Amino acid sequence: MKRRIAREMAVQSLYQLEMTDVTPEQAVDMIVSESNQEENEIGLKPEHARAMHEHVLEWVRDTWKKRDEIDAILARYLKGWQVDRLSRVDRQVLRLACYEMAFRTDVPPKVAINEAIILAKHFGTEESGKFVNGVLGQMLRDRSGQQDGTDADAGVSAGDSAHRKDDDPAGGTAMESELRG
Repeated sequence: MKRRIAREMAVQSLYQLEMTDVTPEQAVDMIVSESNQEENEIGLKPEHARAMHEHVLEWVRDTWKKRDEIDAILARYLKGWQVDRLSRVDRQVLRLACYEMAFRTDVPPKVAINEAIILAKHFGTEESGKFVNGVLGQMLRDRSGQQDGTDADAGVSAGDSAHRKDDDPAGGTAMESELRG
C-alpha cells in the first residue's frame, strides 16, 4: 500500500468531515468512490483505492475521534494562531500528522512530518508547507528534548533517508513512545 496516497485520501476525508455533516465512514466512502473511477485526481487504480479503504478509515476515524486532544496538542505549538483559525487544509494536515506522531507506533515522527509538508504543499500553498514544518518540527524538538535533553532536527526533505518506500519502520524507539505519551 502506498501510504502517501492513503494520507491524501485521509486528508480529503477529514476535510469532508469538517465541511459537511457526515460520519467518518461516509467521508471515506465518498473519497474512495471518487478514486474508484478510472480517471481520478489521485491517479490511483480503482482496485487499490478499495484495498486502502480500511486503512484510511482507521486513520480518519481515530483522528476525528481524538481531534479535541490533537487540537490541544497543536495549540501549544501554534505561535500567534488558534487551531480554529487555521485554513481547513492546514488544520487537517496538522491533525493527521499529530495523530501519527502522538498515537501511532508504525510511523517514525520525521516521516509523519515529511509527509505532512508534502501534503500541505499539494493541497495548500508553498507557505503551508513551511508553516506545517515549523509547527511539527517544534513539536518534535520539544518532545524529544523532554525525553533526552537534546534537540531534534526539524522536518526532513522529500529525499531524506528516513522516508522508506512504504514508510514501515524497522521498530519503535523510546522517542516514538514519548511522542505517544
